[in-house]
Amino acid sequence: MKIFDRYYKKYDAWYDKNEFAYLSELKAIRKVLPKKGKGLEIGVGTGRFAQALGIGSGVDPSKNMIEIAKKRGVNVKLGYGERLPFKNTAFDYVAVIITICFTKNPEKVLKEAYRVLKTKGKIIIGIVDKDSFLGKFYQKKKSAFYKEAVFFSVKEIVYLLGSTGFSKFSYYQTLYDFPDEIKSVQKPQKGFGKGGFVVISGEKTISGRKKYGFDYR
Repeated sequence: MKIFDRYYKKYDAWYDKNEFAYLSELKAIRKVLPKKGKGLEIGVGTGRFAQALGIGSGVDPSKNMIEIAKKRGVNVKLGYGERLPFKNTAFDYVAVIITICFTKNPEKVLKEAYRVLKTKGKIIIGIVDKDSFLGKFYQKKKSAFYKEAVFFSVKEIVYLLGSTGFSKFSYYQTLYDFPDEIKSVQKPQKGFGKGGFVVISGEKTISGRKKYGFDYR
């Protein structure tokens, strides 16, 4: 989206302005992020998450954003999640943080993530939950970025993941207040329904192609 090339500085500044919300999101992601292995972030942006989480590779369609990500030490390629410039089974885990709501074809992005993941590789999706207080607020606010977004609920993401070939889902949530009101790092909680930001993780399995609902294992 051209919006990210145009407002890349404003995007990056948000994380400094809302530091504790950002740190809370990182803490929730770390609950499911593998401690080792080769990782990829789809929609890496300016590298805020990849750098902090130690994700070595990234892909993004914004030239302005990936220049900043490169300066943050991330190995970034220009490209789209719908057509990843990587070989099959190249990664141990793939992260898609916020990005899924800005993609043209979310299902294709997940299929590509499945393709580049090793068997039993992990996918980590971070979303502003459509059904949460924060999701409802952003849908009404229509900010420069979120007016371009298509929001998803946790159940919708899990359905897409299950139909793509992922299973063994787990969930962590955070952001129990609006980002500009958060004055300390908030503790992530298991599940979803309270927090505005939800992290969903799943595993690449062949049998997962037959799963279309929740799997709490």
